[in-house]
Amino acid sequence: MIIHDFVYEPPSARVIFAPRSRGRVPEEVSRLSAERVLMIATRAMKPHADVLVQWLGSTVSARIDGVTQHVPAEKAREAALIATDADVDLVMCLGGGSAIGLAKAVAKDTGQPILAIPTTYAGSEMTPIWGVTEGGRKSTGREPRVLPRVVVYDPELTVSLPASTSAASGMNALAHCVEGLFAADAPPITGPIAQEGIRALSTSLPLVIEHPDDLYARSAALYGAWLAGWTLGTVRMGVHHTICHVLGGTFGLSHAGTHSVVLPHVTAYNATVAREPMAALARSLSTADPAGALWDLAHSTGAPTALADLGFHRQDVETAAEMVVEARASDPHPITKEEVYLLLLAAHDGARPT
Repeated sequence: MIIHDFVYEPPSARVIFAPRSRGRVPEEVSRLSAERVLMIATRAMKPHADVLVQWLGSTVSARIDGVTQHVPAEKAREAALIATDADVDLVMCLGGGSAIGLAKAVAKDTGQPILAIPTTYAGSEMTPIWGVTEGGRKSTGREPRVLPRVVVYDPELTVSLPASTSAASGMNALAHCVEGLFAADAPPITGPIAQEGIRALSTSLPLVIEHPDDLYARSAALYGAWLAGWTLGTVRMGVHHTICHVLGGTFGLSHAGTHSVVLPHVTAYNATVAREPMAALARSLSTADPAGALWDLAHSTGAPTALADLGFHRQDVETAAEMVVEARASDPHPITKEEVYLLLLAAHDGARPT
């Protein structure tokens, strides 16, 4: 076994994983010595946010209900201003990647810690990566202080997720794991954790769709999402995430849906030049055709498989390919405009990769 040079800075989030663990949020707020909390929640999670606010009482000094995906810069500035005016000392977020993304934008500008309660499989809660969209472009970066200090995983909060959201969000998490396998800068521990995440997600997602109230399946999927977020936090994002950020930030496509569509095609794109990672991916999925298996999983669970279905137009493929190449993503396969163009064309049409 050859060990390549690497730099590893372990995440420092405190993770609490259990059904009904949302009941421990007041204790965790007290543990952080927080006295003025900004609550950020998605509209779908408002009833649960109302309960948390009731539990925390006067500790909640400001509140934002409703968020926008890809974190528009103006919304980030508004949220930071609310936090500053309320003199908050903790940002709490309840919801998926959009809620967590907005909390990260506030933490980046104010330096206040985050307590995250994820309710989808986005995985953002385990990364120091932030992203903001302005002027039709999505900018991302790494900042240690945007990594949540505490993450509370409560599988019960995912039971109400619509099947379509569960499927697309789960494919998004799988993309983090797959990209972690391909990353050249991954420390040795990343591969085994990514493979465990792939196994957990690929086996649990069909069960989540077939039996949405199955708390064991929901717990397994959320466990996989935790590992997926951790994986993404330890590596540089490659061509897959670069493509998805271009498609989301510039063309306004659904974040999770875009990941679902693009993942099988990027996997096929890297198949001939990343043999060891592909072999690990094949073992994790129990298949000799990882790219096809990922497409089959998306298709069988009802996750998106074609960019055209998300509103992406064929005439925009060339522009998107140029932007991806300009971003200079890290990838085991040399990135050329022609190859990215063909990849995006295939993803637009949604055919099963071969």
